[in-house]
Order: sequence, then C-alpha cells, then structure tokens
Amino acid sequence: MSVAESWSRVMSLLREHAPADHADLPGPATEQMIAAAEERMRISLHGDLRTWLLQNNLDLPEEDFDDEVQCCGFAGFPDEGSFFLGIRAMERLYANRSTSCGFDPPDQPDYPFWRNEWIPFLSDQDGWSGKFIDVRDGRVGSWFVGDPTVTGEYESMAQYFDSVAATLTRIAGGSSRVSRFSEGRLVWS
Repeated sequence: MSVAESWSRVMSLLREHAPADHADLPGPATEQMIAAAEERMRISLHGDLRTWLLQNNLDLPEEDFDDEVQCCGFAGFPDEGSFFLGIRAMERLYANRSTSCGFDPPDQPDYPFWRNEWIPFLSDQDGWSGKFIDVRDGRVGSWFVGDPTVTGEYESMAQYFDSVAATLTRIAGGSSRVSRFSEGRLVWS
C-alpha cells in the first residue's frame, strides 16, 4: 500500500468516527511551500513525506501557533501525547536538531542521537520524542531524549500509517482502554 492510500485510510477512519477532529484538520501543502521548506532546511524531503504533505499540511493556523513551545499541532491525534507536524513545525524542530557536522553527538557517527537526514513528522510538544523519516531510504524511526534512537522501526511511512489506522480501528471497535470516540472526537482517558 502506498503512503497516499495508508493516509487516506487514516483520514477515512477519522472522518467516520471523529468527524469534528477531521473537520479541524487543514488542507494540503503546496509544492511551493515544500520547495521553500527544502531550501531553508537545505535538504530534499523523501517522496513519501512530500506525498503526505501534499494531502495534509498539519500546521496549526497562524493565530493558534504558540512561540513558547517547541512544536505545535492538533492535540490528541494520533495519540494523547504527540501530534503530526506541519511544514512550519517540521522546520522548527529540524533546525533545533540538525548540526553542522551532520550528526549528534559528533563523536558517534555510527550511533548518533540525531542525523541531519532525519526529518521529524511527529513530536511531543517539547520536541523530546517523536518519529522521523530518513530521507535516504524512507524508513521511519523514533527518538526519545535520553534513550537510544530507533532507526527502521517501520519500513515506510505507509507502514507507519497502517499502524495508526489499525489503532483507530481498535478504538472504534471499543477494545482500547485508554481512548474512545465521543461526540465526534478522539478522546483519551
């Protein structure tokens, strides 16, 4: 399944079970927005990330953006503690993580905490944990400050979005103890 198909499945589940949350999400990014972000970040985004952004750029509206926090997004989706990033939030977190030598820490090129080839697409509010896509091969990994970074957690963004769709399906079926759909929203207990 392609990233576009996997993301469409997530959006269909959200539209069906949490229509209020679905209605809050903004429209797609434009090619110009993506090209400008690539120029500012000095890196080409992976094709899956581009495809996803062209379906939904999940940046908050300008008036809801909070300069006091590292990352802003739509709270509670895809889970309670993190949210998908739009282009503006990706750039901000990427700028905070990237280094002049290409990886951090500089003395551990084989086991870095961060590499400049990793583009974050999901994060907590503080930027302490989240998921990234490796622009070299499209694999999805995760980081958590203070723990080893996990690379290749998912083979692709499509595989990751399939896992999000599976979670939403479990929630819709009532088999989640920590979340449910209520009054058109995804609610976490």
